Amino acid sequence: MKTKNKTLGAWLALAGGQLGLHRLYLYGVGDMLAWLHPMAAALGWWGVERVRMYGQDDQLAWVLIPLLGFTLAGTALTAIYYGLMAPEKWNATHNPGAAPDGAPGRTNWLTMGAIVFALLFGTIALMSSIVFSFQRYFEYQVEEARKISQ
Repeated sequence: MKTKNKTLGAWLALAGGQLGLHRLYLYGVGDMLAWLHPMAAALGWWGVERVRMYGQDDQLAWVLIPLLGFTLAGTALTAIYYGLMAPEKWNATHNPGAAPDGAPGRTNWLTMGAIVFALLFGTIALMSSIVFSFQRYFEYQVEEARKISQ
C-alpha cells in the first residue's frame, strides 16, 4: 500500500477540491464522494454562466452560485482539517502500516502554507456565498412587496 502524504492531501483539497482530487488521492477512484465534488462545482459554475447570459434576475442562479461558494468553502475546510490533523491520526487513518509519527503525517511549512491559504480562500468563498444569498433574498422580498403595494 502506498503512503499518503498529509501536505499533498491538504494542497489537493485546496487547489483541486472542486474536482475531488483530494478524495481520489486518499481513497481511490471508487470513492463516490470524489465524484460528487465536480458535479456540485459544475452546477455552481453553470449558475455563474447563467448570470452572465440572463442577468442577475435569473432565480436558478440564486441557488446555483451559492452552491459553488459552499463547495469551495467546504474543500478549504477539508484542507484545514487535513493540515491540522495529528500525525498519529493521519497515519492511522491513511497509512495504517506506517509508524504512528512517521514522515507522511508530519506537519511542515508547506502544510502550514496550505492551512493559511485555505483559511484565506475559504473565508472569502463562504462570506461571498452568504452575502450573495442574503442580497438576492432581500431583493426578492423588496420586489414582492412592490407588487403587493401596487
